[in-house]
Amino acid sequence: MNSVTPTLDTYRPAIHYAARNTWLNDPNGLVFHEGVYHLYYQNNPYGNVHSNMSWGHATSADLVSWEEQPVAIPCDETEDIFSGSVVVDTGNTSGFGADGKAPLVAIYTSAYKPGSPHQGTQAQSVAWSTDGGYAWTKYAGNPVLTRNSPEFRDPKVFRYNGPAGSYWVMVAVEAHDFTVLLYRSEDLKNWEYLSTFGPANGTGGIWECPDLFELPLNGDASARIWILTVNMNPGGPNGGSAGQYFVGEFDGATFRSETSLTEGMQDPERVPDYQWLDWGRDYYAAVSFSNVPNGRRLMIGWMNNWQYANHIPTSPWRSPMSLVRDISLVSVNGQPRLIQQPAPEVKATSESGPLQRLSINGQAAVEGGTAVQAIDIIFTPGSAEEFGLVVRGSADGTAGTRIGIRPRSGELIVDRTRSGDTGFHEAFPSTSLAPIAARQDGSYALQIFVDHCSVEIFANDGLATVTELIFPDRAQTSLTLYSTGGTADAALQLIDLGKEEA
Repeated sequence: MNSVTPTLDTYRPAIHYAARNTWLNDPNGLVFHEGVYHLYYQNNPYGNVHSNMSWGHATSADLVSWEEQPVAIPCDETEDIFSGSVVVDTGNTSGFGADGKAPLVAIYTSAYKPGSPHQGTQAQSVAWSTDGGYAWTKYAGNPVLTRNSPEFRDPKVFRYNGPAGSYWVMVAVEAHDFTVLLYRSEDLKNWEYLSTFGPANGTGGIWECPDLFELPLNGDASARIWILTVNMNPGGPNGGSAGQYFVGEFDGATFRSETSLTEGMQDPERVPDYQWLDWGRDYYAAVSFSNVPNGRRLMIGWMNNWQYANHIPTSPWRSPMSLVRDISLVSVNGQPRLIQQPAPEVKATSESGPLQRLSINGQAAVEGGTAVQAIDIIFTPGSAEEFGLVVRGSADGTAGTRIGIRPRSGELIVDRTRSGDTGFHEAFPSTSLAPIAARQDGSYALQIFVDHCSVEIFANDGLATVTELIFPDRAQTSLTLYSTGGTADAALQLIDLGKEEA
């Protein structure tokens, strides 16, 4: 395995958010308010390893350019500030508003430290802001919900309006029980238990960071279906951290899944059949934004894996976020499936190169490869057993990240064993597999976003995604198409995202 000493900020992403000089992990409190997207996140304000959990904060007007703000909710001598969510309390149900201004209310997990009256437990607490999400005040009555449990965490809160009434709903997890617990509240301070979901499907690791929301099926607003997402560590389809989703119904009290393949603990042989948010090794703790206009559902995840999270070779920062994704629901072979597309804002100011059509029989170099770009490519199979491309390759062809398709087995392959620096942890060099089937016309479409430390792949219009960290040398910018055992054709466009330098 190769291990190198990078120069300062060698891998700092150009099109993904990373903190300036500290550690980050799970996105928290995602909310749109008064024209601004707020990204809060788990943050160590004092270093670049997981510790001193607080809520970091970044803001954006366009989902692309993020400005880091001062720490929003810091840890203190009694508690670490674990994951949670933010809502806009438009009706001031909490009473935290002032002068007719609706407050933002953060619902987060207090991880109580030794010496605290609640030491050894995790419980749900609230804080509020009346200045648009920059200054926060903790509620004196915290915690507002406790089970006297050491692993009760990650509350996602939303406003339910349906046949059962109008009230706040919280989904949280008992992490080691593989369960999602649902509660309701009128005022965000007093909570009543509703129901429990799980265990089901993937239970190869603890459950964390749930989310529950509605989506229209096939764009039909009259056919709305509920989606429950839950992240899991370890036990992902390609190792380590991952997220899964369930499709079903929610009646205001109970979520019932229509897509659970296994009840109780998982069947190891069925893991590839579960519905995964992402098939890569570096998309975790994904949750959606609240209060986005026009019913748009946007999601972002932490781009790392707990197997090696504290060891990735970045300095002084550690860990980026994924791109923001637009989420929708479509029918595929009669079954509802999530579609994930990069938010169109990512390409809003980009320049597309000319359409290139190439026949591949072995290797075909492509001019225009860079360290930061988007690649739109459509493959038409010929006789090849496998075809694809190598991104961020070295000039001598010995290094790069291979993205391939095996049509006979229906597999998308992402091989980062020669991607650059892979020697910092034994679990990092790896090959990930995801299911892929030809489109109706027999082709395969990939939309690939390449950055200084990552590749994000959206296959067949977002039906499957694969997110992987990579750590290549800055000089590795070559792009090569390849086929093995025969031929294939490709049509591709290279898209300049205008952010080559980090």
